[in-house]
Amino acid sequence: MPVPSLGIVRLEALHYYVHDLPRMRRFLCDTCDFAELGETSPEADARSGMHGVVFRAGECTVVVSVPLRPDSPAGRFLARHPEGVGELILQVEDAQAAWELLDGRGGTPTSRVETHQERGGTWASFAITTPIGDTRFRFVQRTRFEGPVPGFVAHAAPRGGTNRFGYLSWDHVTCNFTTLAPFLHWAEQVLGFEPYWKVQFHTEDVAGPRDTGSGLRSIVVWDPRSGVKFANNEPLQPHFEKSQIQLYIDDNRGDGVQHAAILVKDILPSVEGLRGRGVPFLDTPGAYYDMLPARLAELGVGGIDEDIGTLRDLGILVDGSGPRSYLLQIFMKEQAGIFGDAGAGPFFLEIIQRKGDRGFGAGNFRALFESIERDQKAAGRLG
Repeated sequence: MPVPSLGIVRLEALHYYVHDLPRMRRFLCDTCDFAELGETSPEADARSGMHGVVFRAGECTVVVSVPLRPDSPAGRFLARHPEGVGELILQVEDAQAAWELLDGRGGTPTSRVETHQERGGTWASFAITTPIGDTRFRFVQRTRFEGPVPGFVAHAAPRGGTNRFGYLSWDHVTCNFTTLAPFLHWAEQVLGFEPYWKVQFHTEDVAGPRDTGSGLRSIVVWDPRSGVKFANNEPLQPHFEKSQIQLYIDDNRGDGVQHAAILVKDILPSVEGLRGRGVPFLDTPGAYYDMLPARLAELGVGGIDEDIGTLRDLGILVDGSGPRSYLLQIFMKEQAGIFGDAGAGPFFLEIIQRKGDRGFGAGNFRALFESIERDQKAAGRLG
């Protein structure tokens, strides 16, 4: 029997914890064309022990916080992990009702529902712990509350980007685990999420006396009411320790959020513009595009609107599920590679456009996995 809905409306924001705020500001505003809307007030900073800056493009909001005290949420997270997503903010219809449901199902709220009133509006929220390492979920109810977070002070005018790359909203979030079972049970029994999609594979045929063949299992769960989706990966034997999923966990020093996908209006100018600003994306071998027409025919997609030569030049991947139903996507390199600093962490962003296909594309999923693995081999981390 399905459990009652939490009343989730959408994935509203990523709360990203950093040591180096100016570096993240340059990446989001100067490179990715997010606008900086404002920052938290000294009073809010004193309460939380961290200073936050809010960035937005379309409906994609990123709150970037730097610790002011070691006992703050950002301080505790960064004492154990490199920079990364410490909190996922989910808007709900009724925070108190969601709290009661979660508490009754064995969820672990970190407090009662807390309310903040500003400029005639109310923000009611609470956080819960999760099986995603030290990443928490925050559930937020807005009642005529216009600011992105309590204690927010808007700039006189937004600074930085203007969303010229056409970002729309968060499409999904992907997390990596040493084992999936606890998260899947928690997602079903506590959150009320349902299975959506799954795949598993090795990057090479694992047979005979091989010492390579990194693999993974991925299972996507979702909240059918809101459409919020989480894709979740674990490494596969027989070369478990050499899986790039396990290497992420080593780099992150635990389970965590691997990447977040941004839905765009038109991926071709988006990626062309991002490449023009120096964004490094994961490489895709030419053979992928040589085989693409036959693979799309096998999938029953038929023709696509985009020129394959243009997709090859930009490195964009294509997958589909039926006649004229397909998606296009590309993956940035991880933050540690972009910044040349292991402390920046293994998180990365994905850009995705959907043209009728609501899935995840097993072929593209494998292409992503293999692209990450090629980078790790080039760095001497895999045999």
